[in-house]
Amino acid sequence: LRADAAAHHPITAAFGTSAPATVTPTESPVSLGSSRLMFRATLQRLREAEMSGRVVVFARASDFAAVTVGQPVRFTARITRPTRRDLTVAVLNASGPPTMGTASAVQSAAHGVRSRFAAAVRATLPGEQAAMLPALVLGDTSAVPSDTSRDFRVAGMTHLMAVSGANVTIVCAAVLFSARLIGPRSAVALAALALVAFVIVVQPTASVVRAAVMGAIALTGMLTSRRRQAIPALAATVLVLLAVAPALAVDVGFALSVLATAALIVVAPVWSRRLVAKGWPKPLADALAVAWAAQVVTAPLVAAISGRFSVVAALANLAVAGVIAPITVLGTAAAALCALWPAAARLLIRFTGPELWWVDGVAHAAADMPGAAVPVPEGMPGILIVGGVTVLAVVLWRWRPFRVAAGVGALAGLAWALSGLA
Repeated sequence: LRADAAAHHPITAAFGTSAPATVTPTESPVSLGSSRLMFRATLQRLREAEMSGRVVVFARASDFAAVTVGQPVRFTARITRPTRRDLTVAVLNASGPPTMGTASAVQSAAHGVRSRFAAAVRATLPGEQAAMLPALVLGDTSAVPSDTSRDFRVAGMTHLMAVSGANVTIVCAAVLFSARLIGPRSAVALAALALVAFVIVVQPTASVVRAAVMGAIALTGMLTSRRRQAIPALAATVLVLLAVAPALAVDVGFALSVLATAALIVVAPVWSRRLVAKGWPKPLADALAVAWAAQVVTAPLVAAISGRFSVVAALANLAVAGVIAPITVLGTAAAALCALWPAAARLLIRFTGPELWWVDGVAHAAADMPGAAVPVPEGMPGILIVGGVTVLAVVLWRWRPFRVAAGVGALAGLAWALSGLA
């Protein structure tokens, strides 16, 4: 029904024409290079007629760089037919400067937190680290250099620069751990409040809300160790989200979030217990199990979408697994303190410097390895090939000679990475 409504939306009569439009951005602008940007928005008005629907806006960066989520914008645009079948009703190519409206008080406050955090980071950390911290903590990649983005993509670490269920799980777990002295019910309530605040500050886009829901389910499953209850909860959540937002059915991020959350609920606890049984410290075992489980389960879909399989992704994500949680916790705390206690915020930001240096170095070194990424067929053939190789590797892991060979390969890769960091 919604697909039919989008196909027969009143705006279709305006395709190929130019008209003034009013939209409310639902996501922050994304740079496209060549002084252009794009953002997704909700249509409010076309000419003088009230309308609704999802639109994609392309515009000059010099005119629209200050656009924020929730802030109404009016501009003249050429209206064209969308190419994606995701319930988007039109593509708007802005042809003039916009007239900015006023965002809600909550959105303005969230924008203030993000702006103060970005300013504090720039004043405290060197260039590339200053660009990476907002990306790793809040998903703000606007300042990340293109070369760094490329290296993260080749190394299979792009997911670290997007708000995911893992971010939500880390933040909520940190709050629960810190508040454990006030009682379990109060701690859970405080974690829920922190979750809502985190979503608002990061920006409550569809992907962030999705990540919040998935992260909350994963955290519940890991804390209660009730996988039988967590899986039905995940399935029910997926059905509800698809009913409320059918466009998620063609959203790659949604599919990856569901797979990663299922991995955190089903696979990670088992692997963590096995590592602990072999003498590994539980915090380290949890971090490694989460990183490897998410990587193994999502690798086939990522390869099928991108047409490339990152050979170094498992090693690279393993190398940085231990520092992602400190970066997330320290960065989130710093963002919260920027307005209340700037000096303490800058101190926390400074503590993230060594961890950011390590993540950046691992990404560059992994991407520079020979054969770091190999081409694979797109679509179902890619899923079958990468999935088959992944299953084979997991099965062979029980065989001691294979573990020894894998360990030697990992050490060789780590040595290469360390030589690249030197």
